[in-house]
This record gives sequence, structure tokens and C-alpha cells, in this order.
Amino acid sequence: MVTLHHFYRSSASFRVRIALNLKKISYEQIVHDLDAGAQRSPAYLSVNPQGLLPALAVGRDVLTQSAAILEFLESTYPDPPLLPATPMEQARVRALFHIVAADTHPITTMRVARYLKTVLGCDEPTIQHWKQHWLIDGLTALEDVLASDPATGRFCHGDRVSLADVALVPQVVSALKLGVIVEAFPTVARIHEHCMQMDAFRDAHPDACQFQQPVQAIKE
Repeated sequence: MVTLHHFYRSSASFRVRIALNLKKISYEQIVHDLDAGAQRSPAYLSVNPQGLLPALAVGRDVLTQSAAILEFLESTYPDPPLLPATPMEQARVRALFHIVAADTHPITTMRVARYLKTVLGCDEPTIQHWKQHWLIDGLTALEDVLASDPATGRFCHGDRVSLADVALVPQVVSALKLGVIVEAFPTVARIHEHCMQMDAFRDAHPDACQFQQPVQAIKE
């Protein structure tokens, strides 16, 4: 049995939902309301002591960190592959993935925004500016790499979906919600559009998941 602990607005959860959909893996869901701080409840901390989403329970084992979860899914459910065939191509896809997952997303999360507000005393416009700045910085890097490399195709790497696309789409969705003009990054925008034509991406989108109800017992 596979169970995903997630929240609809969590970009890292979004990545894992995309991969589960692409690989057609059936899974149960437990929704933790980040707005209510449910990820810090004793019940969830017993699942993931770090108190972050997502977590993927596979039988009695629990996996955390979206990158590790995605690598596990790739190893365990290899069809369709989300990494290309050769080590050099795989390294390129992982590098693109980490432009988002390591360099951009971590400093634009809800917990960073909460720290800026409650500890540093930043107001909402300042926090908004912070998020927009780092999202634009990350999308600029992604655009520069993708636009300059002939290995880029319909998707981030050639004409097949890869882990790079799984990272790109949630980051673009976050940027759009914060008012970033994504058309300023034409290669990124084009790839996002191609991905969103696929059911696996559409069904994982926050707008498709926002009405899933958190499980009360997990929040207590």
C-alpha cells in the first residue's frame, strides 16, 4: 500500500503527485492543512519528525524529501522512465531539477515566509517581494540553461517528460500565483504549456486538489 501525506499548495507534494500520476501508481491520500499547522501535530511528527510535506508511506516504511521519493519511484516503478538513458543525460536532468528543488523552492516556502514575518518583522509586501525575487532568479537560471542547450526539446530534456519537468511545473504555478510574468521566460513557459496538456500534470495541479479535506485525526 502506498499512502501520500501532502497538501494541495505544497510544491514538493505537487512534484510527487505528478510522478505518481505519470507512473500510474495507485495511492491513498492523507491531507495535512499547512495553513492550520497540521504538519507540526504530534500525529504527523510521528510520521515525519522533520514536520515537512510530502511523505510517502510504502508499507511500513516512510520516505521523506521529494527528491528522494522521486528517485525511489524511478527505481521501483521504472515505466515510464523519468530519467534518460545515459549518465550524462541523467546528470543534466538532475541539474535542472535541482535548480528548482535545491536553489529556488526552499527559500520561497511558507515556513520561510513565516520566519520573515514573525521573527524579522517583515510586512506582507516585503515578503511578496522576497518570494518574487527568488522565483524570478530561479526561472532566469532555468530559462538560460534550457534556451541555450540543444538537448532541450518539447520538454526540458528532449521530447519525453523527465524529473526536470516534474520540478519545473510546480515552480511555474507558484510563480504565476505570485504575479510573476512567466512569459518573460519563453522556453520555461512553452514547456509548462506542453506539460499542462497532460492529464498527469492537470490532475496533480493544486486547483484539482484544493477541495480534498484534511483528515481530522491527523490534525489533533
